Amino acid sequence: MAQVLDCWAIASPAIGRCDPASLDPATSTATRATTPARLGRFTRSSNQFGRRCFAAGGLLVGFRKSGLPSSLAAAAADTGRYCGTSAQIEQIDGQPDLRAAIVRECTWLTPEYALKWDAIEPKPGSHLFTPVDDLLRFSDAHGMKVRGHTLLWHRTVPSWAERILRESKDWGPIHRHFSTVLARYGQAIDQWDVINEPLEPGHHGDGLRRSVFLDVFGPDYIRRALEEARILAPTARLMVNEYGLEYDLPDERSRRHCLLKLVERLKAAGAPLDGLGIQGHLDLGKGKIDATAFGDFLAEIAALGLFIVITELDVREADRQAPVAARDRRVADEVRRYLDVALAQPAVRGVITWGMTDRHSWLSPSTADEGHATDTARTTRDRNRGLPFDAAMHRKPMHSAIRESLLAAPR
Repeated sequence: MAQVLDCWAIASPAIGRCDPASLDPATSTATRATTPARLGRFTRSSNQFGRRCFAAGGLLVGFRKSGLPSSLAAAAADTGRYCGTSAQIEQIDGQPDLRAAIVRECTWLTPEYALKWDAIEPKPGSHLFTPVDDLLRFSDAHGMKVRGHTLLWHRTVPSWAERILRESKDWGPIHRHFSTVLARYGQAIDQWDVINEPLEPGHHGDGLRRSVFLDVFGPDYIRRALEEARILAPTARLMVNEYGLEYDLPDERSRRHCLLKLVERLKAAGAPLDGLGIQGHLDLGKGKIDATAFGDFLAEIAALGLFIVITELDVREADRQAPVAARDRRVADEVRRYLDVALAQPAVRGVITWGMTDRHSWLSPSTADEGHATDTARTTRDRNRGLPFDAAMHRKPMHSAIRESLLAAPR
């Protein structure tokens, strides 16, 4: 069978464009076009001059190899960046359509939960490595890199570990956790979120979140964790990962300020902080993105020598009662507004979505174990539509928004 590709097509009597979002994900055939003309299937052959020839309704259209890429991975690579998603290996193994989309669209993977402390060591000394091992095997087989998410997060400290930390005031459990995880994965995984979500303005004078780490070890715990990770994984790139940095809201203005000051303190102390993860959990109920303040913040972080990754991009809807087309348009517009600011900063090197499909979104109720559910009556009102593919694995306008923003970004 001839390979089917995203392309510009001539369809007599009109000339139209085959939008990437209009391709059926199972067959890659066009399901709609931007002109009234009916477009045929697009098949590829090549000649010795490295051009593509497409058959569209009997007419041939030539393309250079530099034609616009259709996948997110190819669009990101076009400007020297990368694109990826979070996933669970059970979902990848159990859902061929999701697996195919991840292979096509991504060059990076984030284990959604398997690397968090309470998942990998639910009982003292009892480690569950298989999900991470299997995800790494999958990524290796497809030439992908993996993000280490996350070594320390206040929400995933095992209850037994928190009890020991508070009673003993001893760093030992953290040292053993880092030593075990980084001995196994420190070389295989390139980026590590050493600290996840350390800020909560109002909790502490410097904006740090009240947590077992802050309560027991004080503000210096972040530097200490970074230094320990550097010793155990000397070639890995170490990061802090934070949310709530985009909108024109008092809390987010404070969070931007506190995070910048934290990075400045860490760099001044010589802490081995290489990059900053900006989660990018967008929210249509929060008002407008503060493009100027967010762009200035990114520039200030870059000036401190850090690279930046959008690590958990998705969109929380404000109105799930609206028609699906309107909902999807609002989501795509918000993503485009956000990425146009973020990707204007050359230090932003990658875009990772927090999931590939609405089938598995943390913003929808009871989706964790749905598997291949595509019940349209339920998805219309209950399921959040804030990821690149819908629950049936059809590309949505959000996919096009990410792709177009990547292609428009400066090299």
